[in-house]
Parts: sequence; structure tokens; C-alpha cells
Amino acid sequence: MQTDLLLFLVLFPILGAFAVFPLGKRSPAGRDWYVRIVPAVELAAALLLLTADGAEAALPGVCGLGLRFAAGSLRTLLVLVAGFLWLATGLASREYFAAAAHKERYYFFWLLTLGALMGVFLAADLITLFVFFEMMSFTSYVWVAQNETPEALRAANTYLAVAVIGGMTLLVGLFLLYDLLGTLEIGALAGLAAALPEEKKVPLYVAGGCCLAGFGAKAGMFPLHIWLPKAHPVAPAPASALLSGILTKSGVFGILVIARNLFRADVAWGDAVLFLGVVTMVLGAVLAVFSVDLKRTLACSSMSQIGFILVGVAMQGLLSGENALAAWGTILHMLNHSLIKLVLFVAAGVVYLGTHSLNLNDIRGWGRDKPWLKAVFLVGACSIAGVPGFSGYVSKTLLHESIVEYIHALTHAGLDAGVYRVVEWLFLISGGLTAAYMTKLFVCIFLSPKARGQHAAPKPYWSAGTAAALTGGAGVLLALGVTPSLTMQPIAVWAAEFLHGDHLEETLHYFSPTNLKGACISLGIGALVYLAVIRGLLMRRESGGEVYFNRWPQRLDLEELVYRPALNALAFLGAFCARAAASVGDIIVFLGERILFTKAPGIFVPKHDENFGAYERKPRRFLVGETFSFDLLLAGVGLVAMLLYILLV
Repeated sequence: MQTDLLLFLVLFPILGAFAVFPLGKRSPAGRDWYVRIVPAVELAAALLLLTADGAEAALPGVCGLGLRFAAGSLRTLLVLVAGFLWLATGLASREYFAAAAHKERYYFFWLLTLGALMGVFLAADLITLFVFFEMMSFTSYVWVAQNETPEALRAANTYLAVAVIGGMTLLVGLFLLYDLLGTLEIGALAGLAAALPEEKKVPLYVAGGCCLAGFGAKAGMFPLHIWLPKAHPVAPAPASALLSGILTKSGVFGILVIARNLFRADVAWGDAVLFLGVVTMVLGAVLAVFSVDLKRTLACSSMSQIGFILVGVAMQGLLSGENALAAWGTILHMLNHSLIKLVLFVAAGVVYLGTHSLNLNDIRGWGRDKPWLKAVFLVGACSIAGVPGFSGYVSKTLLHESIVEYIHALTHAGLDAGVYRVVEWLFLISGGLTAAYMTKLFVCIFLSPKARGQHAAPKPYWSAGTAAALTGGAGVLLALGVTPSLTMQPIAVWAAEFLHGDHLEETLHYFSPTNLKGACISLGIGALVYLAVIRGLLMRRESGGEVYFNRWPQRLDLEELVYRPALNALAFLGAFCARAAASVGDIIVFLGERILFTKAPGIFVPKHDENFGAYERKPRRFLVGETFSFDLLLAGVGLVAMLLYILLV
């Protein structure tokens, strides 16, 4: 029974996806109900998984090593969160896609992605995780390209490039790990890695670095974050809620598997992850402060919150035997961020349907007369800003206290803790920036005077399904925030078993003056940033009202500044090598004619076609952009074909 339950969670939405197209052609209303029922059944099955702690299942022979699944602890928690988010976005999708084209295509890949994500979270070994991780990358690509606008297609190309390159890097890391350890079973990794001789440590770091890059690309970790701020604004709002809320957690899940099993108490690894986490955390928050697009702001916010989570991952390794606070904070912030982005992105979808714009200057004041939408958005904003009484405060407090705990440990040991004091302040400043940009969004949409030319919102301005999704998400955030000892702490203790988290003997007082102090510092910084920077530098009062400006230099776009020029150089180098290789034959024939046919010139005439071995004359944009993206797509199709061949043969 337990084995069947695990396989059902993975295979049911995948097989169910194939009913979307025929059902949509026969009965659009039936299709709309179907895509709500499937996630509801999936969530019910996930709840049954709570009674199947430690359950295992396998599909032997598939992909050579077989596919293996396991339940319990953090795995089950993430499966539950995924089921809840799919059900909530399914409730909101009917209204959002009411006038949209290609609904069946979206729902088809929407359900495929659900099954693939379940496979990631329930994977018992890294090869199973990789198979479903790659499947999830290709199926979710369609979400980004769904609207088929030039911006959506370009963002989808970036998403696909990062997914393919990250996936291939991950595969290299898994090959190296298998060669080093002889297995990819997650439960066996820690013991085997600890037993490696010292001369094998460097290859282990190389393998771990490849895996970190592969998983980090999906998580939105710097410097592989380039897809995230561009994909979210162009994707449908329900898809953005899932991309930000739970698909990024698949990358974090992979990073946790690697960090907590291969480098459990490795200071060098912990410092490396901490550096990447801090840069991701600060940069995402800064980009969000400057943004004037609603969904782009939320996307940059997701990047920043992933940075907070990575800080927790790093602190678990640095604290080693006293990492309970870091482990709890990591788990709870993953949970909180998933629920928060469900509320904020679905609310952004409501705003977009009412205004057909995401620019803050167009949507200004639209929510002034919508108290219920204002309330649920406020819950999400306060939660992500870490306001006491809301769920985000608890997880951020635990993460902050883990940094403080490590500083105390270093000081007690007589070691310099200056770098980590800087990390603590960057943590608090990033929390303040979070409060500042969420204040900007809330004031703009719900408190400012309405923008000129804004059409009156239809009544009702949202459907019952959308209202239920937003109210449910906000309600869970509130319930968790006001009862942390009764709800959040037991969840953290249970899920921390997967992370080999330590036990905490003392009782935590979440609302003690010491813990409230950190939150108050962040909120104070946020107030200063909002008043001095956002209202002072990024806004201007004009006759029509307040106008927001994005003063972030466009030339600092990492994709345009580094990655695309690098691809241009690679494309040029490849074309040059291909032309040089193609010319070798001509040179040989030419020399042969001169040497062997000196007495009879003209008998053998070599080819003189100038187009041989050269690209047809096309614009550089075509050569670098379209052909490279097409090559990536073909690589993905080839990988899928190979996996199908292995599965069937």
C-alpha cells in the first residue's frame, strides 16, 4: 500500500496530463474542473503520506540503476506544500486563463511538472532526482513561453539555456560522485563521504561544486539567477507562483542533499555557500528596491529569499554539532516563502486582470477600494518582511540567531568573527530592504490615489476560486505566525531529521526582547530606505500623482553584460573552427594538384564553393540567438528520447 502511494504521487499527475487535450476539445468546463480535481486528489494522497513515514518504492531496471523513492521528514513536507500550491493555483487559473489561448497546452505541462516535482522530492537516490529534475525543467519551460510574446520567448530561451547547462553540469557532478563513492543512494552518501581518504577530497569538492551549480541554477542562486527576474514577469501569474514558490525549492532541496550528506561539517564548503547566499540575498533585495514592475519586484524578492535560505544551509555546516536553529530556520523559511509567493503572485494576477499592466505607474491606487484583497496582500507583505506576528518573522529570527550563535562560538574559541559580524549586518539590511520594497508595493497599489486613465474594475473583480486560494494561503500564514511553538516548531523538528539536524534542549521564546530586537532593526532600516531612497530618489511628484522610476543601470544586466557576449564569442569560435576544419580538405586537394599533376594541370579541379564550411550569411542575432537556442532545444529532445529508449528497452 505504501509503495503504491509513492508511485501514485509521481505517476498520477503525469498520466492524468494526457486527458487534458481530449477533455478540453469536448468540454472546456469539464477540463476546468478536471485540473482542479487532479491536484486535490494529489494533495489527499500527500496527506496519506503522513502515515507512511519511511515508506520506499522502486522501479528496478529503469535507466539502468532503477528509480527509487522514499518518504518521510522534509520529503513529505515538500510534497504537501507542492500539493497545496498546485490546488490553490488551480483554483485561480480558471479566471486567469478565461480569455487566454492554448489553455490545454498550459494545463498539460502544468500537470506533467507536478508529477516531475513529486519525483524530485521523493527521490531516494541522486539518479532518480536527476531524471525528474530534468523532466521538470523541460516541462516548466512551456510556462515561461506560454504567452508567446517576444519578451516571453526570449525569457524562455534564457530559462532553457540555464536549465540545460545547469543540468549537464549536474550530470557531470553525479558521474564524479558515483566514481568516488560507488553509489548515489542519498542515505549512504554521508558515511561514504566521511570515509574518503584525504587525497580524494579535491575530487569530492569538484563533484560537489558541479552539483551546487546544477541545483543552484534552478534555485536562482547568484550568479545563475539571470532567468528568474525575467521569467516571472512574462509567465502567467499562477505559473509565477509555482516557479517562485516551489520549483526554486527543488534546487534548494538538491543543495541540501549535497551539503548535509557530503559536506556536513566542512568549514570551507560552508563559507563558500555562505558567500553565494549573502550575495544572492543582498543583490535580489537591491534589484527589488529599484524595480517598477510588480511581478519583477516579486521575482527579485524570490531571489533574495533564496539567499536567506542558502545562508541557513551554510550555517548548518558551520555550526556542525549545534545547528538546530539553522536547520529549523532553513526549513521554515522554505515553507513560508512558498506560501508567501502563492499569495503575492496570485494577488498580482488579480491586479493584472484588472489593469492589464504590471507597471507601478499604471496600477497605482487600483486596490484602494478592495479591502479583502488589501488584507491578504498585507499578510503576505508582512510575512516576507519579517513583521512579528507573521510567519516570516519566526523563520528569519531563527536564521539570524544561528549567525549570532556562530559568532559567539568563534569569540568563545578566541577566533576572529569579524567577517560573520558583517554577514549578520548584511542579513539585517537585506531584511530592511525587503520591508522597504514591500511597503512600496503596498502603498502604490492600495493607498496611493488612482492613476489617470484607469478603468473601473469589474464587479466582482475576482472569482470565488481566486478568493479561496488567496484567503487559504493568507490564513495559513497567519495561523503559523501567531502559534509558532504549537505549529512551526513541531514541523521544523520533524523535517530536520532529513538534514541531520541537532536537537535543541532549551525552550525557544520567539517573542522575547532579544529576538524582537533583530526584527525591529530590520524594520527600522526598511523605514529609512523607503523614506530616503524610494520616496526620495526613485519617486517624483508630478501633476498626475507620484511617478516611479527604475534608476538601476541597464548595462549592469549580467546576462547582457557577460553571458550573451560569452555565447557570441563561443559561436564565433565554433564557426571559425568549423570553417578552418572544412578548409583542410581544400588545402590537401590544392597541394595534391600542384604536386601530383604538375605535367597535366587542370585535369583535376578542386571545389571552389565559397559557401562550403561556412554559415549562410545571416545576422549575428540569428547565428547566436536562434541557432544556439535551437541547439539547446534539440539537446533536450535528444535527452528525453534517450531516457524514453532506456525506459522502454
